[in-house]
Amino acid sequence: MENGRSALSDGVLIVGTGLLGTSLGLALRRAGIDVRLRDTKSETLAEAVRLGAGRPSEPGDAPAALGVVAVPPEAVAGVVADLLDAGDAEYATDVASVKAMPAEQVRARLGPAGRYVGSHPMAGREVSGPGGALPDLFEGRPWVVCPDEHTDQQAVTRALAVARLAGAAPVTMSVADHDAAVALVSHAPHLVSVLMAARLVDAPDHEIRLAGPGVSDVTRIAGGDPGLWTEILSANAAAVHDVLSDLRDDLDRTLAALASPEPARSALYQLMRSGVDGRGRLPGKHGEAHAEFVTVAVMVDDRPGQLARLFADVDAAGANVEDVRIDHSPGQPVGLVEIDVRPGTDADLRTALTERGWNVPR
Repeated sequence: MENGRSALSDGVLIVGTGLLGTSLGLALRRAGIDVRLRDTKSETLAEAVRLGAGRPSEPGDAPAALGVVAVPPEAVAGVVADLLDAGDAEYATDVASVKAMPAEQVRARLGPAGRYVGSHPMAGREVSGPGGALPDLFEGRPWVVCPDEHTDQQAVTRALAVARLAGAAPVTMSVADHDAAVALVSHAPHLVSVLMAARLVDAPDHEIRLAGPGVSDVTRIAGGDPGLWTEILSANAAAVHDVLSDLRDDLDRTLAALASPEPARSALYQLMRSGVDGRGRLPGKHGEAHAEFVTVAVMVDDRPGQLARLFADVDAAGANVEDVRIDHSPGQPVGLVEIDVRPGTDADLRTALTERGWNVPR
C-alpha cells in the first residue's frame, strides 16, 4: 500500500459526494489519504464532510494528485475538462458505469486527453446519496481501469492506486469490452429487475400478500434511482439492446414451450439447467471460484437482541458464515434466518445451535 499512498501524496479531489464519491472518500481517509470534496449541492457536500469522507476543497488548494469524478455519465466530460483546465488536479479519472461515451466526450473537449483515464468500480447499493455510503463498499470488488494508446502511465498508476487503497481488485479493459461486460452483468439485470417489479404495480392485494423472498430477491435492485438509471441505460443503449435481444429470444422459446398443448418439459428443463450452469460461473467471495454452500435455517423470535445472540452463538460454534438472509414471515412473530456455510460444517453448526436452545429445522 505504500506505493499507492506515495502516488497520491498530493491528495485526491473527489467531485460528487453521492454514494460512490462519499464511500470512496471514507475508504481513502481510512488509508491515510488527504481527501478534498466538491459538490454542486451544498447540503450533500456538508453531509459527506460530516461523515468523515474528507474536507471541502478550497480555491487556494494545490493541485491534487488525482481528481475522481463521481457524477452521472452525461456530466463526466465537462467536469473532467474543467478540473484539468483549471489545474485543480494533475490527472483525472471517473467512476461512471459506462466508459465509451465519457471517453469520446473528453477527447472532444481535450484532444487525446492523456491525463484522463476512465475507470469503474463494480460496486454499489440500491440506495443513493452520502447517507448510504460505506467505507468498505469496494472491498474485494473489481475496479475496471480503461486506458487507451494516448493515456499517460501516471494517470493509470494513480487510478490503480485509488482502487487498491479502497480495497478493490483492479482490472484493465478497453472501453468497448467494459461496456459490453457491464451490459451483461449489471445494466440488463437491473432492467429485468425493474420490469419484474413493475408487474407488481397493478397486481391485486391478495396476490401481493403472498410475496416472499423469491420476488424480493429478484426485485431488490429495482429500487435504484430512476433518473440515474435512465442516464446509464441511455449511455450504454446499444450494448444493453444486444443482451436484451438474446434474452427476448430465450423468452420467446419459453413462451412457446408453455403454450404447447402438453407443456414441453424437455425445453423447460433445459432452460432451468442453463440457469443453474450460468449461475455456477459467477465468482465467489473475493473473486474466488464459485462455491455452493449448505444452508442452516434458524427460527428467530421477533424480539430485540435475538439476532445478536444468534450470531454470537454461531461465532462460538466456530462456523464461518459465507452469506446470510433474513425472511420475516408476514403477520407472524417469528422470522427465518438462513445461514450459508461450507459443506461438511453444517451438521456441527446445527448441533451447536440446537444445544443452545435455537429452533433449527432440517
